[in-house]
Amino acid sequence: MKEKNYDVAVVGAGPAGMMAGIRAAESGAKVILLEKNEKLGKKLLLTGKGRCNLTNAEFDLRKLVENYGPNGKFLFRAFSVFGPKEVIAFFEKLGLNTKIERGKRVFPLSDRVEDVLKALIRCLTQNKVDIVYNAEVMKVDGSNRRIKKLILKEGEMVADNYIFCTGGRSYPLTGSSGDGFKWARSLGHRIKEPSPALVPLKIKEAWVPALQGLSLKNVAITVLQQDKKERREFGECLFTHFGLSGPIVIDISKRVGELLKRGEVKLGLDLKPALDSAKLDERIQRDFKAGQNKSFKNSLADLLPRKLIPVIVKLSRIDPEKKVNNITRLERLGLVKLLKNLEMTPTGLLSFNSAIVTSGGICLEEIDHQTMKSKIVDNLFFAGEIIDVDGPTGGFNLQICWGTGYLAGQSAAEKKVPDTFSQDIHG
Repeated sequence: MKEKNYDVAVVGAGPAGMMAGIRAAESGAKVILLEKNEKLGKKLLLTGKGRCNLTNAEFDLRKLVENYGPNGKFLFRAFSVFGPKEVIAFFEKLGLNTKIERGKRVFPLSDRVEDVLKALIRCLTQNKVDIVYNAEVMKVDGSNRRIKKLILKEGEMVADNYIFCTGGRSYPLTGSSGDGFKWARSLGHRIKEPSPALVPLKIKEAWVPALQGLSLKNVAITVLQQDKKERREFGECLFTHFGLSGPIVIDISKRVGELLKRGEVKLGLDLKPALDSAKLDERIQRDFKAGQNKSFKNSLADLLPRKLIPVIVKLSRIDPEKKVNNITRLERLGLVKLLKNLEMTPTGLLSFNSAIVTSGGICLEEIDHQTMKSKIVDNLFFAGEIIDVDGPTGGFNLQICWGTGYLAGQSAAEKKVPDTFSQDIHG
């Protein structure tokens, strides 16, 4: 690559990088976007199972940041400038119609992530952002609180300001190899050790693989350590050959990973959360009465998925051949307890290869939340997954990318022009 001066160089063309490049160019900067892959948005194309959960339509800023835990307050400024309402308006303005589904999840009306990427690429082109593909940064040359240049595999790159949007370490095949952490550390930044987040769990119990492929909707899962309830989620889970996956499982995975460092963790799966124990007992008694001559193993078809029945029968320790009218009250109450708390033991999380996002990253104390500028390096900004903040499923993590990317791009742009785009969005 031939050396050429730019106002802003954005490293990494994922969601945060594309948004940063767009906003910097809109603000009057001469922008270059460096992407190590042969095309843009490789990781974006994997989001929402190919549908792309753009954001979450929680328009109350305080409620929105609560979803990100203790680090959420760092996002107040970014989301007040470019929150879910602005994200929706941004894509609608680009001709991408959206819809809101259960849990306030926002998707493109077409259900096609490709349409999201095409809209972003059109916007980059319209704003004359130079894009360089296969641009692998080998080293960051910096001293005296400034980045002087980027050393690429082929040539060098000089800019007034730099924005690192290199992602974390999740889905490394898409290019998220953790390079940004290495460069930031070399410039003096502290990194909170990255770990997989939003990732399936490995489960110890030998009966779990027999349920591979079974999806359970409207169930609840509770995380316990030393009998203390740490977390409870309601929704859908999926049994796999190694353990558990599905929305409620990956949402608890970060907390499970943290707790496993302290000792054994237990999960309690409530198969009938809509019924308390007394109501469930009444339901079972009605079923037993209706089929009083049935053996126990054939009596649960109206209560449980077929694939789950043999496992529950075995774990209940009730004789499979026993007629239900002979089942004792103690045995029945034991069954109720089992259905309300099917206990499992997580042994670990799957690797970064299976993680949707990375937990950890650039320490927040070293980033100015008002601008996304480094407090260590005067011409460096951060956006997206490289920052130590992450959220649950439901569009929350892409919202981090859009919000911090927009703010970083706006802050890094040296030239100031009237904010006509934001005026359009806010009406």
